[in-house]
Amino acid sequence: QNHEISSGGFGLPVTAPRLAEMMLELQAQGALNVNLVTPLHFAPHVREAVLLARGAGLEVPVVCNTSGYELPEVVRALADVVDVWLTDFKYASPALAAELSRARDYPSLAAASLAVMVDAVRAAGGRACAPDGAMLRGVVVRHLVLPEHLDDSCAVLDRVWDIAGNDVDLSVMNQYTPNEACRRAGGALARGVTDEEYELVLCHADDLGFERIWWQEGGTVSESFVPAFDATGVEGPELGAAGAAPEV
Repeated sequence: QNHEISSGGFGLPVTAPRLAEMMLELQAQGALNVNLVTPLHFAPHVREAVLLARGAGLEVPVVCNTSGYELPEVVRALADVVDVWLTDFKYASPALAAELSRARDYPSLAAASLAVMVDAVRAAGGRACAPDGAMLRGVVVRHLVLPEHLDDSCAVLDRVWDIAGNDVDLSVMNQYTPNEACRRAGGALARGVTDEEYELVLCHADDLGFERIWWQEGGTVSESFVPAFDATGVEGPELGAAGAAPEV
């Protein structure tokens, strides 16, 4: 989905003041939230940008959209500037995490970080939504079902339930889309998830007792889930040295 920016080297340098200004621009355009995608390797800069933006009038929630592969202490350090944690929990098996993501410690770190996220939201007053249902504060845990790895998917749901129960919303996704390299390699990951595989995982989530489960209808495996990365909205004037925002 994001090979251009994850492995293709595409991107533009952005300062913390410019990032703060981008947040205000999004709010002015009617965005329901500011969604920071996999940002925590820039944690100090993200924190600075959010504080600048809030000082200049940012009111919409800040979402930390993360792979889940985070040090708990980094999550804790950002807890006061993040309203909604949208976190993956990809694997329960260290062996599978090592095989597919070269990160054997992913399950342990994802579990520890999720616990910190849940504790932070509880300390702030718990899950909260606007009258129209838009989330203002909370934790959403995503899990992408992979073909022929249903046992691990169910184990992930078991782990999330043990950590958080119904203090999280659960998003179970069937949109795994094999790219050309996966199709050439063959094997399980050369295809998408079948309806039967997806239904099995959804049923397990229901059996565990999750009350807020988000699921996807068929037909989500398509190039529509591969966005164009063209730096729209990135370039522009920065905030002044004193942190005052221009009119947006």
